[in-house]
Amino acid sequence: MNTSTIDRDIFGSVRMGYAVIESNKLKDWKTFLQQGLGLHFNADEKSINEISFRMDKHSKRLIIQKGSAEDFVALGWQVEDQETLNIILKRLTEREITVEKSSLAEAEQRGVKEFWRILGPKKQNIELYVEAKLTDEPLNMLTSSFVTDKAGMGHVAITSRKPLKMQRFWQEIFNARISDYIEQVISGVTLDITFLRLNERHHSVAIATTREIPLDPIRTKVQHMNLQGASLDDLSSAFQRCKQLGYEMAHEIGQHPNDKELSFYVISPSGFEIELGWAPLVVNETTWKPTTYFAISSWGHKPENPTKLYMFSTNLSNFKQGISTAIHPEYSPI
Repeated sequence: MNTSTIDRDIFGSVRMGYAVIESNKLKDWKTFLQQGLGLHFNADEKSINEISFRMDKHSKRLIIQKGSAEDFVALGWQVEDQETLNIILKRLTEREITVEKSSLAEAEQRGVKEFWRILGPKKQNIELYVEAKLTDEPLNMLTSSFVTDKAGMGHVAITSRKPLKMQRFWQEIFNARISDYIEQVISGVTLDITFLRLNERHHSVAIATTREIPLDPIRTKVQHMNLQGASLDDLSSAFQRCKQLGYEMAHEIGQHPNDKELSFYVISPSGFEIELGWAPLVVNETTWKPTTYFAISSWGHKPENPTKLYMFSTNLSNFKQGISTAIHPEYSPI
């Protein structure tokens, strides 16, 4: 592969394809995803150690495997074709980032033909694949449909004490582009968020960091994952179902100023947040210019429990977590 090929801009050729979550709360996750957010449960799978869910023709989009992490243990990113994958693998090799090819059993569990695994920022397993296993079996979902296709199945937000290194990773390996920035003061601390897009979706990765002191108050590798419903009714109906099932809203329905998405954030059985959104804008590459905003939300997105006692206990817990991270270096592959 010559140098010009390696340097080719692959923007638009990578999208989020699946997520693997480890939890000992499989029953709760089944209720949450099937009855709350309205995904299709793969009822034909008989494993007692794993459940999986569909959103479209892909045989698996969300996989919950039994274990104690209560966290994301892998994120799958679909690459447009083998040529693009080869470019990515070459870039990884040049940076001495170890790449492991999956076994057939691992690929089957993910619902893909094969994948290549690397250890990404914050020791997140990043899995790259080209071909997903598809099925024409009818979907049985409470949500009418989810927006996936070329923009992928959603986005992830990640907190980091090394945001510039994390940003470099996504830009150097995947040619990510900066969409915009948000600065907001929360409990006296300035939160800086950089939004990166890998395709026409406004962002596939958001990187958040605290400005004054480099702390990471989030226990999990991903602060939240976003999924996108196809209609306003999908959004409002899922919100009501989650409330009726007793799931706590981290942020009730509101709108972001940058991507204009209407959404709510619900706390999952593992404790991190899932955002369900509707109608974010699609970036026009010929006219888009990065902008800085000074609030995460234009309106709404209020916490379900805004009492001073609740906020104090939450902030105290986050502060303790942040202090504990300060003594451990954050892993970065570049």
